[in-house]
Amino acid sequence: MTATTTTRAEALDVLRALVGRDDADFHDGQFEAIEALVDERRRALVVQRTGWGKSAVYFVATLLLRRRGAGPTVLVSPLLALMRDQIAAAARAGVRAVAINSTNAHEWRDVIAQLDNDEVDVLLVSPERLNNPSFRDEQLPQLVPRIGLLVVDEAHCISDWGHDFRPDYRRLRDLIGRMPEGVPVLATTATANSRVVADVAEQLGAGGADVLTIRGPLARTSLRLGVLRLANAPSRLAWLLSHLRELPGSGIIYTLTVAAANDTARLLREHGYDVRAYTGQTDTDEREESETLLKENRVKALVATSALGMGFDKPDLGFVVHLGAPSSPVSYYQQVGRAGRATASADVLLLPGAEDRDIWHYFATASMPDRDRAERVLSALSASSGPMSTPALEATVDIRRTPLELLLKVLDVDGAVARVQGGWIATGSPWVYDEERYRRIAAERVAEQQHMIEYEETSACRMEFLQRSLDDDSAAPCGRCDNCAGAWYPSAVGAEATDAAATALDRVGVPIEPRRQWPTGADRLGVPVKGRISAEEQAAEGRALARLTDLGWGGTLRELFAAGAPDQALPPNLLSACVRVLAEWGWAERPVAIVAMPSRSRPQLVDSLARGISEVGRRPYLGALDLVDGGPTGQPGGNSAFRLAGVWGRLSAGALDVPAGPVLLVDDVVDSRWTLAVAARELRRAGASAVLPFALALRG
Repeated sequence: MTATTTTRAEALDVLRALVGRDDADFHDGQFEAIEALVDERRRALVVQRTGWGKSAVYFVATLLLRRRGAGPTVLVSPLLALMRDQIAAAARAGVRAVAINSTNAHEWRDVIAQLDNDEVDVLLVSPERLNNPSFRDEQLPQLVPRIGLLVVDEAHCISDWGHDFRPDYRRLRDLIGRMPEGVPVLATTATANSRVVADVAEQLGAGGADVLTIRGPLARTSLRLGVLRLANAPSRLAWLLSHLRELPGSGIIYTLTVAAANDTARLLREHGYDVRAYTGQTDTDEREESETLLKENRVKALVATSALGMGFDKPDLGFVVHLGAPSSPVSYYQQVGRAGRATASADVLLLPGAEDRDIWHYFATASMPDRDRAERVLSALSASSGPMSTPALEATVDIRRTPLELLLKVLDVDGAVARVQGGWIATGSPWVYDEERYRRIAAERVAEQQHMIEYEETSACRMEFLQRSLDDDSAAPCGRCDNCAGAWYPSAVGAEATDAAATALDRVGVPIEPRRQWPTGADRLGVPVKGRISAEEQAAEGRALARLTDLGWGGTLRELFAAGAPDQALPPNLLSACVRVLAEWGWAERPVAIVAMPSRSRPQLVDSLARGISEVGRRPYLGALDLVDGGPTGQPGGNSAFRLAGVWGRLSAGALDVPAGPVLLVDDVVDSRWTLAVAARELRRAGASAVLPFALALRG
């Protein structure tokens, strides 16, 4: 019996125990990958459709390698939801799997003890954990010499050409370079075109190692694809209200924004559907509970952003509906791949929206570094006498926390900065902004967006289109999609559902939370405040007509505030909607006067809004606050300390006869809320007993 035959027989026994079936056998390519890892100790990249069984490869390989005396597998996994699924799958396979991540710090000591006692078969870590100073400097050096197998799940995240690039994944090249010679490496993904495959293989081949690429056909024969174009957001929601019950089993309804997920879930629940919202802002425990409810078919759907994506494992997921299209066919394929993994049929329907392109544009280059910002960060760190924490750096460089953290990761991976105990330092290594590289990536993003439009408009097979987008040479007509077999979905929308959707989208009123704490670092910028904002100087909770990202009034407001849109008097329909917000406010004491924020870009709009409210509410309009020394200097996008410094001392209520009662403070768009905070402070100091902010739009 050859070594290959022996390994195959042993691997097949493990596979059958893993899936609980005595007749189970390997799919094409599965054993080839296992053999490459176990017998040949090679580096392999597996690109196979969702549901093919990539996890079976690394679990079987892990157990075989452990039987041969190898150390534990380190599995780099990008999402907590994916980690939970992988740990559960490992347990079913008799694989002892544990995780180290941001949610289980209380378990880390036990995990380290288990590793020391060789009681762990698989250690799951996030790519971000690889650069946590404690893990990187204390645990990882002890673990690296003992690694039996390195697995990189969702490996397209390594590539900045990929649809879900994660800078921390770039650290894996360094980790591979530090491992002992002969340790096998497996990278897996279901969503990689040829460009991404080449990029990932290049990084896996660090040190000149040969990389075996196993790539199979990506067609999903269980999926029935379709695209239904409807006139607007109310029509799309009305379609869901009319037909969600007809979709098979339970599934996922994807939206492009958090606001859309929350609004859609609320509307569906109000009309008797058992659904939940699932976004990046959802509490971790609630997310885990929602995943369980969906897996157990105890909800009809989760209404989710892309936060519910890679690796979520429900084999019998019956449908995926998109309210708005992802920005590329590749990311669309990744999301619809959640459905029909172990069923003969699953329905996938895209309901594109006119607003999709605007949302794509915002996210298109979010992960790409900006030269000016990068140079500001490097300059600040170089000038510092020691490590700088992220909050301290944020107060120095005028970059908001989330983009700052992403930029630091990119600079760290490029070797220009390093994360150490206490914060960040500049390494002194030269860093040059690779303008050509980022220009090409940005151009690729635009091309992907156009490909998504082409998917929506094609008259050819939709599955074949997705396969070709992933450079799958086996692409052929599926015979099931709406273009191959005719529309399988109803297009009619009931009048009652249309009215219900329109009513839901006509809802008005979003809270504006007041600022209660001065930002860290403001005193370094010449603003003599710190700590809690005095109760006598705070604004009260305010109201906005809607968020700019909302499905309902958000669309009207986006047009009003679009780049290049002229300053104009407030349209009557918007004034009527604002009056409804005020009527539903429920304030403890009605305002006695109205004051406007001064506006350099839309003075006519703000003035007409304030005067309109004054006339309808029969309250005096005192005019606008005065601008001092030219007025606020801050630009959208800066961090809190800089935004506050830009408005501090630039507004005055000195020319207004402010009454000793509540004042309604009117503005057009609220972003950071620091302008409102400073304006409220001025009005409170001038005698107002309360300041009630009101705006047309709230960003976010």
